[in-house]
Amino acid sequence: QVQLVESGGGLVQAGGSLRLSCAASGRTFRTYAMGWFRQAPGKEREFVATINRSGGNTYYADFVKGRFTISKDNAKNMLYLQMNSLKPEDTAVYYCAAKADWGTSVFLRDYDYWGQGTQVTVSS
Repeated sequence: QVQLVESGGGLVQAGGSLRLSCAASGRTFRTYAMGWFRQAPGKEREFVATINRSGGNTYYADFVKGRFTISKDNAKNMLYLQMNSLKPEDTAVYYCAAKADWGTSVFLRDYDYWGQGTQVTVSS
């Protein structure tokens, strides 16, 4: 089992940057593929980015390509999301999630463990 705790959210002006972190418990973090999702008020949770078990393969939602970067440090049991050129429409609660096999996925249903989320607010 994996427990996930996100941090790094906050209030930032449009065009600014934030780095989200997700700390994972357990010795088996390296065996999990990971993902970032977000949920804005009144909207469904949506895929943002995913990374495979080793960290060598990533995939992004079109609306964040070129702005966000997902990375995974298996030695530190940490997942990151570097967010640059933030827009007001990026405002949401951001969640990290763990998938108990090697490959990436854009589907919420494929993820086995979820963090509690961290709020990101981008002002215009």
